[in-house]
Amino acid sequence: MSNAARVLVLGIGNVLMGDEGVGIHVIRQLTGMKLPEGVECLDGGTGSFLLLEPMQQAKRVVLVDATIDGQPAGTVTRLTPKFSSDYPKTLTAHDIGLKDLLDAAYLTRGALDVTLFAVSIDPLQGMGMELSPVIAQRVSEIAANVIDELLAGP
Repeated sequence: MSNAARVLVLGIGNVLMGDEGVGIHVIRQLTGMKLPEGVECLDGGTGSFLLLEPMQQAKRVVLVDATIDGQPAGTVTRLTPKFSSDYPKTLTAHDIGLKDLLDAAYLTRGALDVTLFAVSIDPLQGMGMELSPVIAQRVSEIAANVIDELLAGP
């Protein structure tokens, strides 16, 4: 993360698992848009402790990730998780890795300003690199929600 970047927008997901990769698709959309100064977008893939340093350096972190929460596919919920227990259920192994990552960031730097856009997906989908039509139609709107969040400030 560059010294000038104060806000990290982090997309999490596995693009090989269809809708589970929605966070990465949103990051790809955002990288082609005009963003406020001091914002850096990062494709976090399936998450790992390599993401800890960029999270520690940021004043604020905005996450975009898929969730299995029983809501209709495409539902977007804005959350402010403080601990891993506040993080909703996800589909793949990054569930544990990202929760551990959040806890490690809190433990090593103290309070962390995190906003999560959790995108509800259908857990019963096949493997593939394409998003389902309902999720694909929401990517631009989710990206706009992230920009609105950035413009609103902390």
